[in-house]
Amino acid sequence: MTTLYGINNCDTIKKTRALLQASGIEYHFHDYKKLGCDEALIQNFLHHFDYESLVNTRGTTWRKLPDSVKKSLNQASAIKLMCENSSLIKRPIIESGGSWLLGFDKEKIQELVQG
Repeated sequence: MTTLYGINNCDTIKKTRALLQASGIEYHFHDYKKLGCDEALIQNFLHHFDYESLVNTRGTTWRKLPDSVKKSLNQASAIKLMCENSSLIKRPIIESGGSWLLGFDKEKIQELVQG
């Protein structure tokens, strides 16, 4: 089973969901806003990606953070920030058959979910 992690109203998630549906891929959607994103889930992500890659530095939430927080970012502070505000997690994160993908790349998503 494929699992897509993200936020329902995110444009990149909408684009990813449309791609999966158009490809006929069944998937479970883990919406951070409804199902949460606790430290255990973030630790699971960190087994596959480094914290620098996981933090969404392109979004409004990141830009609103004080410069002191941005400059002093380390793994522990990144985990805390992502737990407090799941909008800081780069999207999408996709797990399929034990393989993981971070970010939208149409070809890589299709390769991942089609085995």
